[in-house]
Amino acid sequence: MGRNIGILVFLYMISFCNSRANEFASDAEALMESVYYDSAPGAAVLIANGDSILFEGYYGIADMETQTPVDSSTVFNIASISKQFVVASILKLQEDGKLSIDDEVAKYFPEYGNDIWKKVKLKHIMSQSSGIPDLRPRDDRNFMLYATDSQSMEYFNELDSLKFKPGSEYDYVNPTFLLLAEIIHRIEGVEFVDFQNCNIFKPAGMTSTSYFNPDVKIPHSAHGYVANDDATMNMTDMDSDKRRDRAEDYFVDKKGRQWAECDYGEETFFATRPDGGIYSTARDLLKWENMLSTHEYIGAESLNDAYGRHAKVSGSGFSTYQNRPHTWYGYGWFVDDTPGRCMKIYHTGDNGGFQAYLAKYAGSSVKVIILSNRNDVDRWKLQGDIEDLLIKYGIL
Repeated sequence: MGRNIGILVFLYMISFCNSRANEFASDAEALMESVYYDSAPGAAVLIANGDSILFEGYYGIADMETQTPVDSSTVFNIASISKQFVVASILKLQEDGKLSIDDEVAKYFPEYGNDIWKKVKLKHIMSQSSGIPDLRPRDDRNFMLYATDSQSMEYFNELDSLKFKPGSEYDYVNPTFLLLAEIIHRIEGVEFVDFQNCNIFKPAGMTSTSYFNPDVKIPHSAHGYVANDDATMNMTDMDSDKRRDRAEDYFVDKKGRQWAECDYGEETFFATRPDGGIYSTARDLLKWENMLSTHEYIGAESLNDAYGRHAKVSGSGFSTYQNRPHTWYGYGWFVDDTPGRCMKIYHTGDNGGFQAYLAKYAGSSVKVIILSNRNDVDRWKLQGDIEDLLIKYGIL
């Protein structure tokens, strides 16, 4: 009799858990449908807890010209989320005894003759606290649109001053991460992209993930779009102060909104790879997260160091990007330790019409992935609403 009661209780608990999971998924779906709609550019949203996918939804149009809908195979530019991949490889080389993040940049770039390179360490670049300015020629539109990794690094040869003492301030800079990729190339003797493919993408099973190459068409790739009726962008939530001329050619959705394509050739710095050039799917990014959490690529000590609070973002006088209360930069990840909330380890990404968000929570196996090919959504509000649902249903 007692055994039968135990079985009934067990079955009840399964039923209760399934019911709560269904309610969470239903509320998440309602939230997404309040933000995205079928005829406009959209998003891929995936919420997981360990190996279990709690919610997976695909919304809107990946390609407005062909009217191809967003689905599980849709590939998005993840922009600055790409930075954590090069950081992870630097940490891997440190574990292998091939470098130290305390090494000076000058050790790997003897051709940079100025003494400033003896002051900057690899960890300063990784924590966005190097003091290296971004002096790429922004008055050259063609350069900004098409510059490669090597071209974007050319100004380092002449650099003779820093914005502040390395390690003392936070300043979000993109081209410095090209230095990290070149260090990997010089140590390993293989191209950076090949190294990443061999050591991360293939072992993780990330078969739909690649670095941008203007000569190679990415299968199932979404285009990024900006709304023609948007006069301004939310600059505090973007990598840099980007501006573009509105295209005369645009697409109109069923609500009458106009959407202009905005990716490579229309927006700046799509061609550089270590700092923002990865294209991926929501499912592939979950594989990346699982690779990290199981320490298949880098160990627990390295990962905990990456998630540490190395540069204070809040109150920075040098950068507005993610400059919010209770925010720090680790090595390739932001850390949000807002009181009363689970500590959030995350990164955002923006370029052209693409928005991306990838987060996990300290002491939890929950991951949230949002990849979008429209840039007008209030991403911080959306992730906050998702977080509220996770708390409401006891998942966080």
